[in-house]
Amino acid sequence: MFKSVQVKIILIILVLAILMFLSYGIFTIQELQNSNIQNEIINKNIFVFIIITAAFVGISIIVIWFTSRVITRPIYKLIKSAEKIAEGEELKIDNSKRNTEIDGLIQAFDTMTVGLNENLNKVTRQKKQIETILQYMTDGIMAFDLNGNIIHINSAAITLLGLTGPKNNFNEIFKSIDLDVNLEKIIYLEDWAKSERKIINVKDKYLKIFFASFKDELERPAGAIVLIQDITEHVRLDNMRKEFIADVSHELKTPLTSIMGYAETLANSEYDPEMQEKFLKVINNESIRMTKLVNDLLILSKYDNEQIECEKIEFNLGELVKSCLENLQIEADKKNQKVECFVTANVPTVKADKDGIERVVLNILSNSIKYTEDGGVIKIYVGFVYNDAYIKIIDNGIGIPENDLDRIFERFYRVDKARTRKMGGTGLGLSIAKEILDKNNGRIDIKSKVGKGTEVVITIPTILKNEA
Repeated sequence: MFKSVQVKIILIILVLAILMFLSYGIFTIQELQNSNIQNEIINKNIFVFIIITAAFVGISIIVIWFTSRVITRPIYKLIKSAEKIAEGEELKIDNSKRNTEIDGLIQAFDTMTVGLNENLNKVTRQKKQIETILQYMTDGIMAFDLNGNIIHINSAAITLLGLTGPKNNFNEIFKSIDLDVNLEKIIYLEDWAKSERKIINVKDKYLKIFFASFKDELERPAGAIVLIQDITEHVRLDNMRKEFIADVSHELKTPLTSIMGYAETLANSEYDPEMQEKFLKVINNESIRMTKLVNDLLILSKYDNEQIECEKIEFNLGELVKSCLENLQIEADKKNQKVECFVTANVPTVKADKDGIERVVLNILSNSIKYTEDGGVIKIYVGFVYNDAYIKIIDNGIGIPENDLDRIFERFYRVDKARTRKMGGTGLGLSIAKEILDKNNGRIDIKSKVGKGTEVVITIPTILKNEA
């Protein structure tokens, strides 16, 4: 560009010089011919004309060169620099050689360039930060333009919606998950968008989807933003809460109904002492059952609210297990069950909530006795692996179906509700056991097969591990 301008200017000057030369030459010759002046004088005038013309051309070229060097070239450099900045290239003007006439222009341009570079770097950093945040959010984020084309979508949105294949349009995406929603309403009806919430089920996940419009710098509608939240766990917990409330109501209602029924019968009728004793025994058993249920609920409530202060003391785990077995030996003898206990020598001392651990062992051992048929075998092993002490209780009882194993620690969950109630269970024993072990940094694992029996392993850190 710069060189082409120079060439054009020089050509124009040369053409003008030639035209001036020809015009002056023709005029001079005519005048000389008319005045009958000798050829020598004519030649002398022509020579002088040539010298003057050459001097004019030379001076013009020098002026053009000086102008381009001092003024045009710096301006050209400024233009090229502006073009590079427009293309996104970071540039710092070299102003070591300046002309005083355009010094202010160069200085202003230089300052502008530095400011633009700083702002550009700041915007770039902010953009990367936002992109990183959006990319690693657990919530799904999508943005669409006015035509429904995707502007942005993060990996969470793709995963949550289960998108496969190229889907770049608003309608394509939401039709693929059978969700009827209108993009124009979201963009142009702001009140509708603010109130719109969708809860859908996609591949065993519950999703809450929020829609909102966004505007450009001139406050004109520019597109829509979609936020996707996975509320599967919330729905599951809400269902568990509802089921829990229903179970509590049912479990309390059943014994109360029995107590009220038998008490009313006794009050309004005359029975022989034997029948009265039978009725009173039922009332007493149901009262005990209801009391046990209420106590278990209170214990769970205290654990939930962290109201139980566990006093951790040092004790021998083998001795505690033997003590629990002695307490339940009568129940095992009634069913003619063989219970064997094996304690590994030199089991390290544990430091935990002794009363809580005792409650856990009694609950698990009691379940083994209840759900093992008459004449069954129950084996108890107490030992340690590395820095963990363990209690392993194995029976050949009725077992637990595989589908139920993942839910047995849920409150009021029973494999066989009718049988559990008949045996006096509340459906809270395993839930309480898990809460206790969690508070003592322990764990409980259960393996079982229907018709073959159940294996329960209780693990508690030893003092050595606690001190490590």
